[in-house]
Amino acid sequence: MVIGSFGKFRDRLRTNEGPPAAAVPTQGQVALRLVREAEQHSAGWFWETDRNGQLSYLSEKVAQLLGLADTGATFTELFRLSGDASDTERTLAFHFSSRTSFSDYSLETGSGEAMRHWTVSGRPRFDEFGQFQGFTGTGSDLTEKRRAEAEITRLALFDGLTGLANRQRMKLSLDQTLVNSRRGWRSVALLLLDLDRFKAVNDTLGHPVGDALLKQVAQRLQRCTADHGLVGRLGGDEFQIILPEAPSQEALSELSRTIITTLSQPYYLAGSNITIGCSIGVAVAPENGSDSETLIRSADLALYAAKADGRGTHRFYHEDMLEGARHRKALEDDLRGALARGEFHVVYQPVVATRDASVVGFEALVRWEHPIRGAVSPGEFIPIAEESGLIESIGEWVLRTAAADAAGWPGDVRVAVNVSPIQFANSQLPTIVASALANSGLPAHRLELEITEGVFLNESASSDAMFSSLKRLGVRLALDDFGTGYSSLGYLRKAPFDKIKIDQSFVRGAAVTGNRNAAIIQAIVTLATTLGMETTAEGVEIQDEIGLIAGLGCSHIQGYVYGRPMPAEAAAEMAAEGKASPSGVRVSRAPRLRTLRWARMLVGGQSGEVRIRNVSASGAMIDGIEFPAAMVGSTVKLELIEGDLITAELRWAQGEQAGLQFDQPFNLERLQQPAARARRAG
Repeated sequence: MVIGSFGKFRDRLRTNEGPPAAAVPTQGQVALRLVREAEQHSAGWFWETDRNGQLSYLSEKVAQLLGLADTGATFTELFRLSGDASDTERTLAFHFSSRTSFSDYSLETGSGEAMRHWTVSGRPRFDEFGQFQGFTGTGSDLTEKRRAEAEITRLALFDGLTGLANRQRMKLSLDQTLVNSRRGWRSVALLLLDLDRFKAVNDTLGHPVGDALLKQVAQRLQRCTADHGLVGRLGGDEFQIILPEAPSQEALSELSRTIITTLSQPYYLAGSNITIGCSIGVAVAPENGSDSETLIRSADLALYAAKADGRGTHRFYHEDMLEGARHRKALEDDLRGALARGEFHVVYQPVVATRDASVVGFEALVRWEHPIRGAVSPGEFIPIAEESGLIESIGEWVLRTAAADAAGWPGDVRVAVNVSPIQFANSQLPTIVASALANSGLPAHRLELEITEGVFLNESASSDAMFSSLKRLGVRLALDDFGTGYSSLGYLRKAPFDKIKIDQSFVRGAAVTGNRNAAIIQAIVTLATTLGMETTAEGVEIQDEIGLIAGLGCSHIQGYVYGRPMPAEAAAEMAAEGKASPSGVRVSRAPRLRTLRWARMLVGGQSGEVRIRNVSASGAMIDGIEFPAAMVGSTVKLELIEGDLITAELRWAQGEQAGLQFDQPFNLERLQQPAARARRAG
């Protein structure tokens, strides 16, 4: 084989010996020069074989790329049809054996990283007697073009930040997976994930840190799912997992809990300890949707339910969620104009000193009186306001209104106003607070800002600066719902709080014999006293809890026992009186939680949805299923918490209502904690 030398190929182009160097070039010489230029400076190249298919000529640049010497390799041994050459009707061997031309064939050489792509044309060559002499042809190197196309495809189907599949690829994969599942009668599970508190990372530490966090989240997700499913990032902090062969509901719950636990472990980035969370919505095909759009909508509704139940949990889709979504959308539409229409008002709940029952302050709580729906629960509209971004304007209005009302109260009676993590992340918060104080004339020391543990997802310089700015104004700071958040005490070393508010989940049942909440309250009070902070016990409803809480050293009490939230005029009168009288029962009993929620119940080998009317540590009242009298005394399993089955005995049944007695005591706090935001709203 001749490599990079024109040899006989040159001779065939030459028509004669040619003129002297100074003479005008012949046509053959011009052709040789053009061929040489094409070989050296373009992607084109030339090849030739003898009558046996062995290469007799190959352009030097191609031979070097392929690492060839004069080995006598045949053309068909070196080049093969590309795997994607679906439009090629004939094989190379056919053309060489039948001595027919071929044009623009997609060929490959090598494999793996050394694979190269070519487009090649060839035609048979005959001598003056019509005898077949071999093939002559041209080629072009398509390798870089193919690599560029592959990169474009990769960018189109993969997330550039994390390397995970992007929204387009996940949609294509889900469509194909659902088609395959219908052929094989298999279930497909779709998990939709949303990172809790991620926005605050971007707002406080910047987008580069947020991007680095997303990369680590992607790595953790891939470790959790291993090879069982496809993980993708849909954009922002939203991820998706497709499981082509859905396991049982219990296994899906276990996987969801593993993911939540894994993603909730601390991250160390840019010198900061960052803690985020994760909420997951789960939908299974074909039960929750046989096409991708329906299945994604079902998973999205389940995700919303998980976030509404306090975040950091997972929920499976059920049909009631769709109606709930329509209701929330209508509520959000109405909420957008409620402030301008004057539909909000503020009520005040007294805070009483344990030492002498004196009224030391009030907590301001927003209420919404809808013109058609009537009173809308704060637990219903506050989460919608947070998700829609309306919480900042509503929160500022509450702050200004409360400051103006409190300015008319006597003495040093304080007013406390809740500040959401979204408001706290706004660098303009100190300016807004200063403006509210100036316009109302309220002394700064009489304003208390209640901040939840949700603002402490990191110990960043921006959060430290915010605390410093607020304290320079002279306002008081209270840590709200202590003990329900991150279980980290590190931030108490630097955050300048004046008060810790003990969440009502620790207060309820504290007076019941054998309940350990009293010990928890004692520990919190000891910690606060050591740090020079006051303490307020929230949610006190029973009179004999007053003495217990005072005996544990708590400095203040807030709850129905001293008064429900009241209008501004009634608060002013109570502040003027200066004292509060307790009301309510005096004897504690095991607490009961009145609720209306759906739960799954298993009877024998069947399961169904039931409504929970109320629940205590020892049992629950349910309805929604016709219970025959013969079932009384039978054993059932109830899923009050997703993925956690409680064994119970059916004690009585009347129509569609029944009573259950649990085999083991149930911790009511597990149901109460998701309602933390509603409690903060009042």
